[in-house]
Amino acid sequence: QVQLVESGGGLVQAGGSLRLSCAASGSIFSINAMGWYRQAPGKQRELVAAITSGGNTNYADSVRGRFTISRDNAKNTVSLQMNSLKPEDTAVYYCNADVYSGQGANGMDYWGKGTLVTVSS
Repeated sequence: QVQLVESGGGLVQAGGSLRLSCAASGSIFSINAMGWYRQAPGKQRELVAAITSGGNTNYADSVRGRFTISRDNAKNTVSLQMNSLKPEDTAVYYCNADVYSGQGANGMDYWGKGTLVTVSS
């Protein structure tokens, strides 16, 4: 089993910054892509940013230029630096990882429990 634990959410004023972190632990041989998703009240979960094991990144148009995703492969962690936050960034943010345990041919998708980010206007 693999556990993903997020930290760093909270309340911030518009224009402020927050940094989210996620640590993966458990039966990990390697981690392929890692990413952050978010779900606002009444909306579907959406991709915010993703990063491959090689460091290639992908961002939602709504956060490109304001958010930066990074990872530490040695520590099995992924972070999301969020700057110039807007009220519309308010959501529960979930960490996601495609983890290969060393058994079978493919990795499995794991999710954290989420951390709430609230941006006040």
